[in-house]
Amino acid sequence: MAVRSIAGRTSMRSAAAADPAALKRLGEYALRYVKPGHTVGLGTGRAAAAFIRALIDSGIPVRGVPTSRHSERIAREGGIEVVGLEDAGRIDVTIDGADEVDPRLNLIKGRGGALVREKIVAAASRREIILVGFEKLVRRLGEHSILPVEVVPFAAPFCLRMMRRMGLKPALRRGQDGAQTVSDNGNLIVDCRIDPTLNARRVNCELLATPGVVDHGLFLGIAHTVLVAQPDGTIKTLTRPR
Repeated sequence: MAVRSIAGRTSMRSAAAADPAALKRLGEYALRYVKPGHTVGLGTGRAAAAFIRALIDSGIPVRGVPTSRHSERIAREGGIEVVGLEDAGRIDVTIDGADEVDPRLNLIKGRGGALVREKIVAAASRREIILVGFEKLVRRLGEHSILPVEVVPFAAPFCLRMMRRMGLKPALRRGQDGAQTVSDNGNLIVDCRIDPTLNARRVNCELLATPGVVDHGLFLGIAHTVLVAQPDGTIKTLTRPR
């Protein structure tokens, strides 16, 4: 069976992705949440990579906990001390991106394939900061149609069948050559087509109750702050409602 690693590659991109200049501004703006000596969760994707590069350029001494091999490589090459969860203790702040953000700062993440490690690092963090372009803001989760799910390869046929029963429309993620996409954890990525009628909390529970599902891209009640690159070049700060 042919496979393709997701490390360093995002197979699916937003049609209206923020430009490099906007991502650079976001990354630099996020530095205000980082203090010398912090342990920082390093997300995965274009916005997270822009932050990591800004952090390197800033020279702020921190330890980094990467959520993917790609983010780890950028951090190491830039001289950031990289540590695992066993040495990190409590993470002071994690800076990451997202594919969708609703008004209550619930998220869909995972188009870069690192959703499991991203969720683990977020859960271990005191604060989760999300960087997005304005096009990622949605009224309801599901407007961009795709919910990624990571599954154990052995269980993939069963998981696909169960997802269909939930009303999802799942398909194994594949590269341009047809190879199945494999996460840094050695699992497969399933992309489920959904719509804004999605009952996120129900789907969250049903997916997690399915044997073989490792985790999914619904990040509910996890983000504390979202920094949004606006069309006029400014950055808007959103804080999760209490």
